Amino acid sequence: MTGVVVCLIADPAQAPLEEALVGAVGRALGVRPHWLAAAEACELVLADGAQPGLTERIGEIVGGAPLDVAVVPAQPREKRLLVSDMDSTMIAIECIDELAAAVGIRAEVAAITQRAMNGELDFRAALEARVALLAGLPVAVFEEIYRERLRYMPGARTLIQTMRARGALTALVSGGFVPFTDRVRAALGFDLAQANRLEVRGERVTGRLLPPIRDPGSKRAMLRRLARARGLERAETLAVGDGANDLPMLAEAGLGVGFRAHPVVVRQVPVAIEVGDLTALLYLQGIARQEFVTS
Repeated sequence: MTGVVVCLIADPAQAPLEEALVGAVGRALGVRPHWLAAAEACELVLADGAQPGLTERIGEIVGGAPLDVAVVPAQPREKRLLVSDMDSTMIAIECIDELAAAVGIRAEVAAITQRAMNGELDFRAALEARVALLAGLPVAVFEEIYRERLRYMPGARTLIQTMRARGALTALVSGGFVPFTDRVRAALGFDLAQANRLEVRGERVTGRLLPPIRDPGSKRAMLRRLARARGLERAETLAVGDGANDLPMLAEAGLGVGFRAHPVVVRQVPVAIEVGDLTALLYLQGIARQEFVTS
């Protein structure tokens, strides 16, 4: 039987992970906790695999405590490929909504984005409809948004730098747009990036996309292609995202993680991180805080 690891992850700035609570979980499972970061993350290894009703038992002990509970395979623990979404995953905004705000239609476009990310609309059709509304937008707005509105998710750079330092390949894949992915890739240190390109004429957006259009299938295909090129087994791959368009990629990965994700994603992924920051993905791999690369 394949072993599993139970990970408990908290946000110590809001509510530290209490030793008493961790101890109670350990006693219930009959294993000794191993701390990955004081007051923030620990793991409990179940060598014989998941016990019947494991999640329910932990839930009863944890109650309403603000922490993430994840059960992941014990082997292979550390991943050799990370494929990540960008908007609302690596960065704290939806870039297309910010572009729409520049032409006074943020509410209209954001409503479409919300429905698309929750799986209520076809992604490609919703993307093309939103892009059409941006016709006439000056390309100078991209730099303004990057400078004034774009913020990185906590833990993003540490996640990427740590995985790269340990030999993993990291890829940023987005249904968003190249001007943003290029900047985010460079700032966080991703090895490569893939995104959509907007048609531009006379320094203004035409409202059309240039082929090929990057859709949910493209994200999955990228993960498959990179894993094959590296000679990796599926179990050695990790993917993270927040929207319905990420589901094919998350299902393809050995470990698919929903990060502060929409309900439709949370219902379908094996791991959902709501409390921890992006360094939670390192804890899921058994990497302790003292091993993080923070430069």
